[in-house]
Amino acid sequence: MRAQAKKTEAAEVVDTRTRIVRATALFLQRQGYEGTSIKRIGAEAGVTPGSVYHFFPGGKEQLAAEALRYGAEEFTELLRSGLDSTPDPADAVAACALLLADSLRESEWTDGCPVAAAALETIGASPEIQRASDESLQHWQSLLATKLTSGGIAEEPARALACTIISTMEGAELLCRVSASDQPLRTAAQHLAQLVRLQKRSTGSE
Repeated sequence: MRAQAKKTEAAEVVDTRTRIVRATALFLQRQGYEGTSIKRIGAEAGVTPGSVYHFFPGGKEQLAAEALRYGAEEFTELLRSGLDSTPDPADAVAACALLLADSLRESEWTDGCPVAAAALETIGASPEIQRASDESLQHWQSLLATKLTSGGIAEEPARALACTIISTMEGAELLCRVSASDQPLRTAAQHLAQLVRLQKRSTGSE
C-alpha cells in the first residue's frame, strides 16, 4: 500500500510539473517572455504561484528555458512528420512548411514557433533562454541536413541549405500570423522545394 501511494504521489508530481511547463510553452508561443507571468502560468496550470516556484526555484527564466525545450520538441515532431512523409527531400521540405501552415491555421494564427518570440525578447539578457533557443534551432537544422544528405546533397551545402530552410519558414510563419493567411508558408513550400531540386542538380545527384 505504501509503495502504491508513493507511486501515485510521484505521478502527481510529474503531472503537476508537466502542466506548468506546458502552460508556459503555450504562453511563450502566443505572447512571448515579457507577456508571460508566473501568476498566469499558475492559473492556467491549476496551481498556485508558490507551487510554480517549488518546481522551478530559478523562477521564470528557468521555467521559460525548460518550456522552450518542451515546445521545441513538439515542433521537432512536426518536422519529423514532414521529413518522413516521402523519400524525396524536396517534397519532404515542402511537406514541413505545409504542415506548419495547417497547424497555424488550426490555431487561428496564435501558436507560432515555440522559440522565436521568447528568443528575440531575451537576447543578451538571458543566456539560459538563448542557449535553449539555439539548441532547438540547431537541432531542427540538423534534422533537415540529414534528410538532404540522404537525398544525395553533399554535407556542407546540405547544412547551408538547412539553415536557409529554417530561416525561410520562420519568416513565412511571421507573415502568416500578421496577415492571418497561410499563403506565405504555402508559397515558401513551393520555392523551398525548387531550391532543394536545384541544389541536387548542381551536385549531379539527379
